[in-house]
Amino acid sequence: MTREAKKSIDVINVQMVKERHYLYNAERLTAPEQAAKAFCEIIGDPDREYFVTLMLDGKNRITGLHVVSEGSLNQSIVHPRETFKAAILANAAAVILAHNHPSGDTAPSREDREITRRLQEAGELLGIKVLDHVIVATDTGNYLSFTESGLL
Repeated sequence: MTREAKKSIDVINVQMVKERHYLYNAERLTAPEQAAKAFCEIIGDPDREYFVTLMLDGKNRITGLHVVSEGSLNQSIVHPRETFKAAILANAAAVILAHNHPSGDTAPSREDREITRRLQEAGELLGIKVLDHVIVATDTGNYLSFTESGLL
């Protein structure tokens, strides 16, 4: 009789940790401008790219913000797994993607368009709707909405 080698398996407990609070007026998001404003108020005017998900409840109120990636001057690494991890834990009904362009130019790059498409597809599989992707010039508050521009 041969003894089988046994392997240890980790038992994992997943939990969401709230890092800090931000006072928000709890109004429904009905326009991309509101998402851009919330992003600017929370992130400020950083010198590098930040890519975040604004997590929304069923009435399109922001319930949380997750910094997916803090990048360099002109690039952030974004992957669907990290983008939706917090949204799943927070039971988000939908998300709005937002990131800044420190250059002040809100025109979407080819990479911005590609990752938006991939994240929209991932959201469909997960049952979390991607309502918009907003690119913000945080120094001026100017923004570009993929939904308003017909890109989403």
